[in-house]
Amino acid sequence: MDLIERLQWRYATKKMDPTKKVPKEKVERILEAVRLAPTSSGLQPFEVIVVTNAQLREKIQAIANGQTQIGDGSHLLVFAAWDDYTAARINAVFDHTNAERGGKNEGWEAYRQMLLARYPQRGAEVNFQHAARQAYIGLGVALVAAAFEEVDSTPMEGFDADALDALLNLRARGLRSVAIMPLGYRDAANDWLVALKKVRRPHEEFISWVE
Repeated sequence: MDLIERLQWRYATKKMDPTKKVPKEKVERILEAVRLAPTSSGLQPFEVIVVTNAQLREKIQAIANGQTQIGDGSHLLVFAAWDDYTAARINAVFDHTNAERGGKNEGWEAYRQMLLARYPQRGAEVNFQHAARQAYIGLGVALVAAAFEEVDSTPMEGFDADALDALLNLRARGLRSVAIMPLGYRDAANDWLVALKKVRRPHEEFISWVE
C-alpha cells in the first residue's frame, strides 16, 4: 500500500487484541520517525516514554477512563513535554548540534542568543504550552508511522495528567504528560468502529488555494 492507502486503512482503534504483540523492530521505526519529527527551532522539547509493563499499563488505564487499548495493546507511548525552556536546556541542544557538526556557525550562534533572550523570560506555563504543541507534532508523526508499519494506534488525551506524571515520576525529570498512544493490533471481531466508513470533511470545504 502507498501512504494514502495506509492512512485510509488506519483508524482510532477501539479494541485491540491482547494476544498480538507489535514486533520490536516496528516499534523502533515508529520511535525513530518521532525522533526525526520537526520541532520549533529544532529544540525537540519533549520525550517519549515507552511503557510495556502490564501492571503499570493497568494503572494507567484506570486513570484514563478505563480505555482498554492501553492494557490490550502491547506498547504505550507517552508524550511528555518539557515543563519549561531553560537556558541550560537551550544551550544543551545547541552544544550538541555544534559537536555533531564539528564546529560553530555564526548564524546558528546568533540564533542561540535570540532564543536565550526570549524563551526563559516568557514563564514556565507559556513555555510548557509551546513545548506541548511540539509534542503533538511528534504524536502526528507517530500515527502516520504506525499506519505505514500497519500497526494500529489510538491518540488519547482522556487521562489524568497529574496522576500519570506521578506514576512515571515525570515532574522530577522536568516533564509533563501531554498525550498517550497505545500500539497494537485491532480486534476486528469486537471493534464497533472497524467496519465503519472513514469520513472526513469534503476536500473542497477543507482545502483552499490562494494563487
